[in-house]
Amino acid sequence: MHTQKILVTGSSGFIGTHLLHHLEELGYQVFGLDLKTPDDRFIKVHHSCDLMDRVAVIRTLQTVQPDAVVHLAARTDLNGATDGDYPVNSIGVANLAEAIRQTSSVKRCLFTSSQLVCRVGYLPAHDEDYCPPNPYGASKVHTEQEVRSHDGGGAIWCLLRPTTIWGSGMNAHYASFFRHLKKGHYFHPGNKDLYKSYGYVGNTVHQIERFLSAPPESIHRKVFYLADYEPLSLPRWINAIAVAIGKQPPPSIPLWICRALAAIGDGIGQVGLEKLFPLNSFRLNNILAEYVYDMSRTREICGELPWTMTDGIRDLTAWIEGQPSS
Repeated sequence: MHTQKILVTGSSGFIGTHLLHHLEELGYQVFGLDLKTPDDRFIKVHHSCDLMDRVAVIRTLQTVQPDAVVHLAARTDLNGATDGDYPVNSIGVANLAEAIRQTSSVKRCLFTSSQLVCRVGYLPAHDEDYCPPNPYGASKVHTEQEVRSHDGGGAIWCLLRPTTIWGSGMNAHYASFFRHLKKGHYFHPGNKDLYKSYGYVGNTVHQIERFLSAPPESIHRKVFYLADYEPLSLPRWINAIAVAIGKQPPPSIPLWICRALAAIGDGIGQVGLEKLFPLNSFRLNNILAEYVYDMSRTREICGELPWTMTDGIRDLTAWIEGQPSS
């Protein structure tokens, strides 16, 4: 059992909600900071606060007096035209670092970044070697730079780069994908296994908790990826989900046909009718992109993971079945 106070920013989001539940079950005293209302279970420990309001952030930390902070809050969509459209990922981080500096109770902070500080396939030479593929990724480079320039507010700190994290409560984009899967509207592009470093959210929150309790010297000023240790085959994962919800595994379509359909989707999207034909070149390329990260550094800190892919699919299936069909 633990008695530490943990403040989670972005606590009403997908990972944040799972993390509050996990930490509470382990005996931590949890608090949430978010603009969005949380589950009823956490209303009493919720602090509505905008990270862009430095005074409010400082006031919240000084009110809670947490022992540690897990920073998950961010703008995460890919719709921004420039990295300047994501000020919470830079200015908000600077405000949090200043609040940590002014709150003597905070001894540790885990700052969440993203795998997209580097484009898929790019192998960085070191932790500050960046190659972001889009404005969102560039904004997360700013996140990391702000953490370093403020030295994490003077606390023990590390940077965590989640990959694709999956499980119950995933965002609307994935909810839409699963609706298409239920309706039999999904097909595999080509017949490759397409290995990816995904992470089941139950394992992700386990890893985050391990970073909260790891020896300071093992994590301080370092970067770690968050994902399951073994990459999954995207087609096999999708097939397993389809079977779990009572559907046949999706068929495979030759890649040249997929590219032709994606080109049609590009044209339809340009006239604002993307919802009628969701496949486009951007989404197809995302599906086809393989990425496998060396998880040895994370594994050394976090040890073995508690949940298998089968466990995760069971949890995900229950959530999918409870989603609206349209």
